[in-house]
Amino acid sequence: MTWAPERRTPLEVLRALDCGPRGLLESEADDRLARFGENMLPTRRPPSWAARCVRSLRDPFTAVLASLAVVSALVAAWGTAAVIAVLVAVSCALRACGEYRADRSAAGLRDLVATTATVVRRASPDAPPAPREIPVDQVVPGDVVRLGPGDLVPADLRLLRATGLTMHQAMLTGESAPVPKSPADEPPPGASGFDRPELCYQGSSVASGSGTGVVVATGADTRFAAAYGAGPGSGGFRRGPGRRGLFGARGPETPTVRTAAADAHRATAFDRSVYGISWILIRFMLLTPPLVLMANAALRGRGLETLPFAVAVAVGLTPEMLPVIVTTALARGATALSRTHGVIVKRLPALHDLGAVDVVCVDKTGTLTQDRPVLDRALDASGADDPDVLHWAAVNSLWTLQLAEVPTADALDEALLDAAEQRLPGGLDALEYDPVAALPFDPVRRLSTAVVRTPGRIGGHTLVVKGAVEDVLERCALGPGEHARVTALALACARDGLRVLAVARAERPARTRAYTTADERGLTFTGLVALRDATAETAAAALTALARSGVAVKVLTGDHPGTAARACRDLGLEPGEVVTAERADALADAELAALAARTTVFARCTPEHKARIVRVLRAHGHVTGFLGDGVNDLPALRASDVGICPRDAVDVAREAADVVLAAKDLTSLDRAIEEGRRCGGTIAGYLRITLSSNFGNVIAMLTAGLMLPFLPMLPAQVLVQNLCFDAAQLAFAYDRQDPAALRRPLRLLPREVLRFVTGFGLLNAAADLATFAVLAWAVHSDTAAGGQASFHAGWFTENLLTQALVMLLLRAARPGAGAPRGPVPLAAATLAAAGLLLPLTPAGPALGMAPLPAVYYAGLAVVLALYAAGLWWMSGKVRRPGAGA
Repeated sequence: MTWAPERRTPLEVLRALDCGPRGLLESEADDRLARFGENMLPTRRPPSWAARCVRSLRDPFTAVLASLAVVSALVAAWGTAAVIAVLVAVSCALRACGEYRADRSAAGLRDLVATTATVVRRASPDAPPAPREIPVDQVVPGDVVRLGPGDLVPADLRLLRATGLTMHQAMLTGESAPVPKSPADEPPPGASGFDRPELCYQGSSVASGSGTGVVVATGADTRFAAAYGAGPGSGGFRRGPGRRGLFGARGPETPTVRTAAADAHRATAFDRSVYGISWILIRFMLLTPPLVLMANAALRGRGLETLPFAVAVAVGLTPEMLPVIVTTALARGATALSRTHGVIVKRLPALHDLGAVDVVCVDKTGTLTQDRPVLDRALDASGADDPDVLHWAAVNSLWTLQLAEVPTADALDEALLDAAEQRLPGGLDALEYDPVAALPFDPVRRLSTAVVRTPGRIGGHTLVVKGAVEDVLERCALGPGEHARVTALALACARDGLRVLAVARAERPARTRAYTTADERGLTFTGLVALRDATAETAAAALTALARSGVAVKVLTGDHPGTAARACRDLGLEPGEVVTAERADALADAELAALAARTTVFARCTPEHKARIVRVLRAHGHVTGFLGDGVNDLPALRASDVGICPRDAVDVAREAADVVLAAKDLTSLDRAIEEGRRCGGTIAGYLRITLSSNFGNVIAMLTAGLMLPFLPMLPAQVLVQNLCFDAAQLAFAYDRQDPAALRRPLRLLPREVLRFVTGFGLLNAAADLATFAVLAWAVHSDTAAGGQASFHAGWFTENLLTQALVMLLLRAARPGAGAPRGPVPLAAATLAAAGLLLPLTPAGPALGMAPLPAVYYAGLAVVLALYAAGLWWMSGKVRRPGAGA
């Protein structure tokens, strides 16, 4: 059976659900619970430890290292195989542990779903209907649910009755203003989706009034959950039995918000940088052994005996510590954020992506604003400030709330009462007026009325009316010119992003019969009150900090353009030309990308608009983060490089996000970005150091292998050298970044890395070849075993010393950035000591090395001094990859 609400009256809906306004029998409810399952959102199956570790092997470099371990074992290089296997195991374990901790922390955040609901049920067919509180997961289709102020809607409902009912739908639509809801046989022309007044959706909450509705969809069939299964991996959700629902696959009008970006694999900044570099190196590694074998066979007549050397050369090109360094740096950063700022990083590479973010897209409500109004101004008919207008507006708010016995105050009334206390001399004296009656606000006539005894006048009543401008004005005795002037004033305030209410009064003779809406006629216009959204306390400072850090903020909101622009101006963020979703629809992706690059605010955005804007920004070279907290934000969360949500976001948003903030606060986002840059700087520093050194050594090794009548270094010596360098490089995971590296977005572009590595690698190779000349002069190298041993020892020492220099001089974000800090200088000194002392220890002869004459060290000192000078000079000329976008 297909759900078609536009063709069904409430009575037809009840018949289709086989229920009535008196509620279900308890036995019927139990049967439906067994048939349709519990009213629960889909949940992801947590992966097992084995699955987490296997998933870690999908990292390309981890997989290649595992392959090299196998190859090393096949050629009997057991030491190499063991070391690489340990590195792979450590990397997988670190990543699996980090993701497990993040998942466990995120699972503890499921605290925003309603726990109970008020339903009407009957114990037996003859028993009277009785309201009762039941757990939300026990609500079934056909249940009659009662709603009051502050209640969360437990499932998708069709309204049967309502009194002054308004709903907060910000979690679903991003619209900050409450939306009127009322029962209707036919929806208004043009109303669809969340605009339907007779439908209330799970995830929304009651702002004011009360209502009764019948449940038409629960659990995974609600519109709230429709977006939840729209992305990749939706098959991993658990669903209750028989979840097709009474009205077809998805219940009442619940289209998904699936996007192309959500269905495709999201190639994030981490994929494009670290993975991109990895795959380039992998190609070199796969080509190196065959080239070494063929060159030695052709020029030196050597055969398969050089295979261990060829494998050692490939290992020498490999940054073996990359998976460990990356995972350790990201895990430490994620732990620090969780411990100090309450930020949970669910996907470790997302922390690197945060460091590369140069555009952050945010919603307005709750991020830039507090989702509560404050008074901006009170104006008389001429547009002049008039405190008397505020006074009468507050009188209306006070006695409407008191006499109508509204359980919770409307946000606009609270704002007016707060403003009266702060701005009026002596505040608002509640004893000044003797209340008579009140007609509360309802969404049809869009105004409220309070009746009080006129101060200082016996036998008179004053009607104070407040509400929507056009509805109040049509009840006022105004001439055409004055009506047009007041309307123009209200429109000017609205264009300035203010929410405008009109205030009017009327004097009536005292009477005893009840007041009705018919008495709201012949009013005297008093003035206008204009309210704006209260800005978040930390938003202005956070926006300034993000701008100083080189991060552009784009506001994507479902609100009115003027409202969004006003909030931005109040925070010092120049909105420029506000672009509406309708205009964006008329543009091709390339045109929209160019427009988005220079636009700050996009208004009237649907979920699809938000996702498209994020996609085009990414497609044109920006690394984007998206901060959202509602169901309407899911497509954009999935389309961004980094999906970010606050701790109090809806469950589905927290599931989709990569990073969960302690609060919907841009300050914590700025701190998370800074930590991401710190981790990215560690990774970038490691890559430029190890790749420059390794590339230079491999060039020199291949050159020497073709020039010399013997292998320039034995496989065991190559592996020991790599082991020493790898051990020293562990310090990078605990390095302290220079503050200069944290000032701009950090981008690791493979082409930049390759240019940097090529330049410094050739410089390193030149130093190695110069060392060959020094060795030829100092030890008179020949084919004798002693000469070979001395040559091996000399080059071994020079390699470790040049690697120590590279660690020190290429580590900083720029030359002269300050005194070295952290563990890296100590690790470099230890590495240099190992290079100088190891050939002189008993381990030297065991590795095929002999002591060197003193004259060699003199020549080596000259080579190292020239090499250090070259490093210093090139460091000032070459842009460092990852030094800032």
